[in-house]
Amino acid sequence: MFQTEYEFTLPKGYVDKEGNLHRQGVMRLATTADEIVPLKDPRVQSNPAYLVVILMSRVIVRLGSLEAINPKIIEGLFASDLTYLQELYNEINANGVRSQAAICPHCNQEFTVEIQALGEF
Repeated sequence: MFQTEYEFTLPKGYVDKEGNLHRQGVMRLATTADEIVPLKDPRVQSNPAYLVVILMSRVIVRLGSLEAINPKIIEGLFASDLTYLQELYNEINANGVRSQAAICPHCNQEFTVEIQALGEF
């Protein structure tokens, strides 16, 4: 079966206004619309760095017991959690194979190692 949703645990977690900590969540694969529609958002047009906030609010389908994920929630994440989510996003939305250059410590020859994305075997 083709996997479209991926569970995650935030390193620190989102603290809501009642003081509840939310760390467990689910991110789905991004669609083309997820990457294009936010570009029309005035917040992104005035500040391109805001793109990640809109994008994450679209692809995170669950975070703890929160009923809905919106840009305000993403804005409230700790920076390390946002970085974690960006890395997860990049990993699950890759074409399934990433490569990493490496050097053999014995002969100094360069080679490429292919790393499969989460859920790919």
